[in-house]
Amino acid sequence: MIYLTIVISVLVVEASVFGLASSAPYMLETQNWLLQARGQDIGNLIAVGTLLTCTYMAVKGSKRAYLVWLGTLFYLLYAYIIYAVAVHFNSLFLMYVAVLGLVFYTLVIALSKQSGAIVIKSVPKWSSYILLAVGLLFAFLWLSELVPSLISGVVPQSIREAGLWVNPIHVLDLSIVLPGFIVTAYLALKGKSTGMYFIAPWLAFSVLMGTSIVAAMILMLANGFGSAVAPMMMVAVVVVASFIALVGSLKGVK
Repeated sequence: MIYLTIVISVLVVEASVFGLASSAPYMLETQNWLLQARGQDIGNLIAVGTLLTCTYMAVKGSKRAYLVWLGTLFYLLYAYIIYAVAVHFNSLFLMYVAVLGLVFYTLVIALSKQSGAIVIKSVPKWSSYILLAVGLLFAFLWLSELVPSLISGVVPQSIREAGLWVNPIHVLDLSIVLPGFIVTAYLALKGKSTGMYFIAPWLAFSVLMGTSIVAAMILMLANGFGSAVAPMMMVAVVVVASFIALVGSLKGVK
């Protein structure tokens, strides 16, 4: 697991630094999607720092660090699905695919071997409610954009600005991530072990994903997208709330 984490980290750093430093990877993207991709690159570098720190602490015996490590891999899996299928073919394509495969199989190995080794006695209800609220909030936001567009037959503005056929963020969030938030929070509130086990990884995912969104919105503001101020503030609140909930959820880990 340590060696897989190191390989993943090296590849992610290389891809992210190149994406930030060179115009080549995103030269075919719209300005909107380019800035979102670079915001994700910044988030990826933060994720690598988190991943390596948690790996070191987990090797030293920290079960809490292991759960955050798991959530960081959730984040990288999500990010590299988007890179692999929603960024125009470029010189980093095989690197995107390699990271995606390595993260996926690292998660498979980790979840098959380690889940029984961690006992979580309890999770504060307020941590569960925060995760539940984040899931419901983003589900409402995406559906409030998508449903009127489906009724009117007009493609949502955010998709047109990004230059995409569909927004992969909508797909992943509405099919996997947000249901995962909601179901995990519900199970944790019911005292179910599965919910208590996955609440910290999902909250770590929420912190990292929100951080990458804030980074993208800062880049948008710097490039004249003035409408990004309100969403950026909202996501910043989500990041802070998710971080507080993450800390609270880890206190019951034994």
